[in-house]
Amino acid sequence: MKPHPNRLPSRVVIVGAGVMGLSTAVFLAREHGVLATVVERDGRYTRASSALSASSIRVQFSQPVNIRLSRESFRLLAALPDWLGPGAAGSAIDLVERGYLYLATGGGEAVLQSNAALQATEGASVQLLDPAALTQRFPALRTDDLALGSLGLSGEGWFDAWGLLQALRSAARAAGVVFVDAEVTQVLEKGGRVTGVRLRDGAEHSADTVVVAAGAWSAGVLESLGIAIPIRPRKRDVFVFDAAPALAGGPLVIDPSGLWFRPEGSPSADGRSQRYLCGGPPRGEDLDEPPLEAIDHGLFEEVLWPALAHRVPAFEALRLRNAWAGYYEMNTEDHNALVGPWPGLEGLFLCCGFSGHGIQQSPAVGRHLANRLTRGEWLEPALAVLDPGRTLRGERVLERNVI
Repeated sequence: MKPHPNRLPSRVVIVGAGVMGLSTAVFLAREHGVLATVVERDGRYTRASSALSASSIRVQFSQPVNIRLSRESFRLLAALPDWLGPGAAGSAIDLVERGYLYLATGGGEAVLQSNAALQATEGASVQLLDPAALTQRFPALRTDDLALGSLGLSGEGWFDAWGLLQALRSAARAAGVVFVDAEVTQVLEKGGRVTGVRLRDGAEHSADTVVVAAGAWSAGVLESLGIAIPIRPRKRDVFVFDAAPALAGGPLVIDPSGLWFRPEGSPSADGRSQRYLCGGPPRGEDLDEPPLEAIDHGLFEEVLWPALAHRVPAFEALRLRNAWAGYYEMNTEDHNALVGPWPGLEGLFLCCGFSGHGIQQSPAVGRHLANRLTRGEWLEPALAVLDPGRTLRGERVLERNVI
């Protein structure tokens, strides 16, 4: 089906060249013949969430829209060269299909059961495991304080975030997308519709449609219009450690304490150690945009390491190797994205606020948003619940499964 000529935006500016902006630009070009201009202030991606993500993908959400977007995105990630096209150099992202394992004590058992029932109705393959079944399947785990586990059997895992980002950028360039390395300081409007953007050097780019996909900094882009959205940059530290290969072929584990961990790569050549990634919520107040360089090593020493050793006794003798940090684009109201047109200003679209699950959903979101921009409708009707106007109406679409 070809796009309706009367609905094609003649000039599209996308603010942000992370995975959301790039996916949208690729699908606009390849499926709809629309060449967007993508403006990015951090062309080297030194602070970009897309480049600093732990890059995992799951279907175990509490909202149907997130389950559907991640299921579709997994299929797209698994077939990346098919939709990126021949111009996407280096489109290998090392996708590993390995489940998430959510663990619950007695207080969280009912929530896990409710979520699993919803996930099953959405076609997700999830298995509930009691403590005995957990011990049988993952003998390295301590289970005496657990009531239930929920294991994703397919469509979950992790991949190379930098590889995805570069593959999308390469595909966009090959398709004719224009890139501008600059900071947008103002979204221009006249008579109730957007007319373009102004850059820090004073240059202007005219547009009929402006898509704000600036991740954790999207709220700042909209300030010039007097629009306030509840999206803030919230830092998350990721720690890299070596330990016994007790869970070398295991899933990504979500502990009741808030700790998450997963294996990375293969065991060492001598089979004695395995590399892992881990993280957890920050200690104390979750501040807006603390410096990425300020890694909280106390979080690892005082909170995460004890939790790791409790859940997997073999991790008591781990060795910390490295750490880095990135920002979540946290929607502080309901931990869910704002995707779609902004009410009252024609031509302004938002694609931000994914609260930690953006990189995994970017292929599906880009595909659906490109269709909405050119044909005026959502391919997936469930996306309507992510309407940015809900922030003005006081409505919430709460995602409970936020890591």
